[in-house]
Amino acid sequence: MTLYGKGIAKGMWVTFRRFVTALTEDARYAGKRYLTGGAELSGELLLERQGPGARGAFTVQYPDEKLPVPENFRFIPFLVYDAETGDHRCTSCGICAKVCPPQCIWIVRGTDPETGRPKPEPEEFYIDATICMSCGSCAEFCPFDAIKMNHDYEVAVYDRAEMLYDMDKLNHPTTYHAEIHPTAWAAEEAARAEKEAKKANK
Repeated sequence: MTLYGKGIAKGMWVTFRRFVTALTEDARYAGKRYLTGGAELSGELLLERQGPGARGAFTVQYPDEKLPVPENFRFIPFLVYDAETGDHRCTSCGICAKVCPPQCIWIVRGTDPETGRPKPEPEEFYIDATICMSCGSCAEFCPFDAIKMNHDYEVAVYDRAEMLYDMDKLNHPTTYHAEIHPTAWAAEEAARAEKEAKKANK
């Protein structure tokens, strides 16, 4: 009985301590918890509250508050096109469709209207977001850095047909990729510059 009594007392003490800490921490952040200074300020504040040094219980008041997602967060893929020229990086090689575990990617290769021959760009590109696993295999295996994983997780719709993403929904400029994946973007650009320099030296 003594053992059980100590366990209950210890558990109640932890609960009481968390309760008091949560109250004092909430008082310290009073008036700063909601989106009053813009999404960026709120994101930094929420990260501070949820970081390793955070104390007390804290609930993110979604959707008024949103935690910033990590750079390597993966959700529905998107296609990358050059922001300056508008050219697609995708060559419709089909590697992404082949490695996709749930087979949710469909590609129609474009054709030259004059010759009728295939050309290295997609005419149609579809991703069925209802079965996409967001595993990132398509982005990992793409040899042209043409498909990347998005950070937009708020994609709920009433009509299931809207979850079939076409090129209009999938296309995003290189500047968008650089914004949400700054580290990966810098590494890719450095590798691309090095490759171009080697070609120039030859």
